[in-house]
Amino acid sequence: MAEGAWESEVPPRLVPPLAAADREAAADAEAARIEAVRRYDILDTPPDGAFDRIAALAARLFDVPLATVTIVDVDRIWFKAAHGLEGVREIGRDPGLCASAVLRDGALVIPDTLLDDVARGNPLVTGSLGIRFYAAAPLVTRDGHRLGTLNILDTVPRSISPQDTALLTELADIVMDELELRLSALQAVRDERERTAAKEQLAEVEREARIRAEKDASSIAAFASALQRTLLPPALPTVPGLELACHYHTASAHEVGGDFYDLFALRDGEWAFFLGDVCGKGPEAAALTSLVRHTLRVSAQHTADPVAVLDVLNKALLEDVTAGSRFCTAVVGTLTARGDGGFDVRLATGGHPPAYRLRPADAAGGTGTPTVVEAVRPAGGMLVGAFPQARFAATALRLDPGDTLLLYTDGLPEVRTGTDRWLGWEGLEAFLAARPAAGGAADLVDATVELLRTQTLEGAEDDVALLAMSVPGGPAGPPRGVTASASSRGAAAGS
Repeated sequence: MAEGAWESEVPPRLVPPLAAADREAAADAEAARIEAVRRYDILDTPPDGAFDRIAALAARLFDVPLATVTIVDVDRIWFKAAHGLEGVREIGRDPGLCASAVLRDGALVIPDTLLDDVARGNPLVTGSLGIRFYAAAPLVTRDGHRLGTLNILDTVPRSISPQDTALLTELADIVMDELELRLSALQAVRDERERTAAKEQLAEVEREARIRAEKDASSIAAFASALQRTLLPPALPTVPGLELACHYHTASAHEVGGDFYDLFALRDGEWAFFLGDVCGKGPEAAALTSLVRHTLRVSAQHTADPVAVLDVLNKALLEDVTAGSRFCTAVVGTLTARGDGGFDVRLATGGHPPAYRLRPADAAGGTGTPTVVEAVRPAGGMLVGAFPQARFAATALRLDPGDTLLLYTDGLPEVRTGTDRWLGWEGLEAFLAARPAAGGAADLVDATVELLRTQTLEGAEDDVALLAMSVPGGPAGPPRGVTASASSRGAAAGS
């Protein structure tokens, strides 16, 4: 469709008269917003697969033919992604739908544009495209400026639920995550160039080369650390009645790993969690990890079945041309609070090592009660992103007071304990069995970190991600304070 079909004069009713003070305040706010747009340096940049994937995911999740990611400039609407609108890069700002949506604090939903006083005269509605449904969520920066919108459009009237509106807003937040990551990378490059240029003027060639080499190594580590933090949650949430702990150990401070984990609320009394490992390391693995995390988060909000979540991820990895032949292992689960203080857990796995449940051997025992270690291994579960017809398996278990569930990546059993020795599965299970009964998630993670630090040969050779959850109480004594804790090493997040 030609760009001219989008353009029109703004109907007079879209611009209500404002008092002089209001006009001045609006002008100041718009100037600050445009300054934020310039700061992100996103306008007129080449197509980016991350934003194209989010637009395509939005269209698929809401079953609409059109989905766009737009940035609102001074006098134009620029498309960073336009699913279903091939060839359209920008339109004038006058038509007003995106320009109006970006002025709102929350999402804008118009179920039937012909019944909306503002939208019915818009050229998107009256023109050949014939838009009858429009919904948009603003792209809001950390300091509160709205850069643009994530939009879904349809040619028939429809309505969406509050949960769908919240999902659209979360997708917009994912767009902002990508923009923030891009801005951080740009700023790191700019800072590095400025520092290098300044130092080149201060010393002779040999000294400058040494300083620059040291600085490059430090910058790579800092960049890897910053990028790694964007791939992990900044902190674990508080789950009433549950103690949480996590840790991320990086084998190299100069390389971004592909391990990941997350835990987040779904609805009252129900949470979702996942942990996994992407094949490979470096920028390609980091990009794939970002896609995996965002897909799992969005899919878990859309369906409560962990197997269905892995099915969506498997399809997304196979359809993403940038993923190549890369795949991942993952374990996905849900937590549902029970009335007796425990939790019901449903766990699905795709090619991932077994989780472990630790529980006291004697429910009535006290100090010295031995710990029973149970491998939680669903029957089956193939690699994610390797086969179109992959099948995934699930199992259900209970977490009662005193129980702990440990998730980890394969770097843990693969740590060297000697020149030709590895911890292995037997060593890991023996280590877990030696933990105090009902010791709790934080104590278990701390003990595992100490194992990595003191009992292995030169530390772990692969990244190790840990996520533990426990129900306080049980034979070890009265319930302890329920906390959500996180720790990290190297370029890890959550410290």
